[in-house]
Amino acid sequence: MATYPFLSDPWLEEARAIRAEYEGRGTAIDHSIRMNLVISEVPFGPGVVNAHVDTSSGELLLDTGHLDSADLTVSLDYGVAKAILVEGNPQAGLQAFMAGKVRVDGDIAKLMAMQTLAPNPIAADIASRILEITE
Repeated sequence: MATYPFLSDPWLEEARAIRAEYEGRGTAIDHSIRMNLVISEVPFGPGVVNAHVDTSSGELLLDTGHLDSADLTVSLDYGVAKAILVEGNPQAGLQAFMAGKVRVDGDIAKLMAMQTLAPNPIAADIASRILEITE
């Protein structure tokens, strides 16, 4: 199976296809968050990717571009974003936050509430497939 750099155009295309395969099959996420991401030190393109996470539909969506009226904006570097969003390592995010490498503007309580969400087997399958396509 081919692998691609996290957030590159080919990675996004594959991730969207995987997400589409599972659409509507998982347990609804009962915590709504609309979070913009500013990811720096990206090893391709202009070096910064604007992205977002949105659970307001009941499913977790990660895509590029920023949302209007987001609850918060999180600024972090590529390595930390990849560790959290692809590798599922929240500890990396906490360590980076404590070291001042993550900046949060907006409703930090919404971000903290994400840590209490129950594991979802469909989400775990999606995460596993996403990890397989990531360099």
